[in-house]
Amino acid sequence: MSVTETTIEIPFTHQQNVFGQFDCYVKKIERALHVTMINRDESVKIAGAKHSVEAAVSVLNTLCELSRRGNAITEQNVDYTLSMAMSERSEEVLEIDKDVICRTIGGKPVKPKTVGQKRYVDTIREKMIVFGIGPAGTGKTYLAMAMAINAFKSGEVNRIILTRPAIEAGEKLGFLPGDLQSKIDPYLRPLYDALYQIMGAESFLHNSEKGLIEVAPLAYMRGRTLDNAYIILDEAQNTTPAQMKMFLTRIGFGSKVIITGDMTQKDLPVGTASGLDTAIRVLKDVEDIGFVYLDNKDVVRHPLVQKIVQAYEVYEKKQKIAEYARKGRTR
Repeated sequence: MSVTETTIEIPFTHQQNVFGQFDCYVKKIERALHVTMINRDESVKIAGAKHSVEAAVSVLNTLCELSRRGNAITEQNVDYTLSMAMSERSEEVLEIDKDVICRTIGGKPVKPKTVGQKRYVDTIREKMIVFGIGPAGTGKTYLAMAMAINAFKSGEVNRIILTRPAIEAGEKLGFLPGDLQSKIDPYLRPLYDALYQIMGAESFLHNSEKGLIEVAPLAYMRGRTLDNAYIILDEAQNTTPAQMKMFLTRIGFGSKVIITGDMTQKDLPVGTASGLDTAIRVLKDVEDIGFVYLDNKDVVRHPLVQKIVQAYEVYEKKQKIAEYARKGRTR
């Protein structure tokens, strides 16, 4: 195998960000692409097989451009850029990075980080009702929240309504002390966390007191008609078909609805049908309803989360195959 060498320039001001602490990102790229990289001043020499060197150049140039745009390079950025470079699509990483939805209270830009997340955000912009379906860590709720807050601030809607079914996640919590709000708050905490980070606690409390932002359990939606609102139903896999139908028929004029769920994390009693499963089958051909499916490649939490999701997917697939085989033998 012939060895190809090439040299690229990476400015000092971006090297620490692109290379990572103790050059950990450089080592990751070398292992993934089977190349050798040597840094001298602002020059980086890359040696290896021709296609591997080309991929490494693409990865480093993409990461350097992300750094120039003010991004703090994370391991997720490196992993995703590597996977895109291997399929010769690394330029798409830079296209995705241009789509800034809004900024957090600390000034950090909120934007999609994968092709799947970009598709999800674009579908939300285009459709009146969007189902975002995927495993934990794919940004379903956070991006939906960012889109809702952006629409609220720009005057596209008059209020934001966030809801989720109040179902215990496989645990019996028993009696919870306090008033009604304190009893339901633990179920809604993930929604509060996202609101505080993007909007800020003070702004949220101010708008909440005026009734412009509402965080409530799904049961509170019955009997209401929701006009000019951005409505997010989180953890939709834990709804029953009746609850899902009730929720979808609350929608009024000028409203936008986002429904998020993870089909692998149902907390319903055994034998109970999921409203999300039913809705997907019933509504798949209805115009102006979008379905976006995210997968382990779209996980943007710690890289280990991506590996955990992938391992569970493989395990559950094997379990299904074994179950079909058992059923076949008993017939």
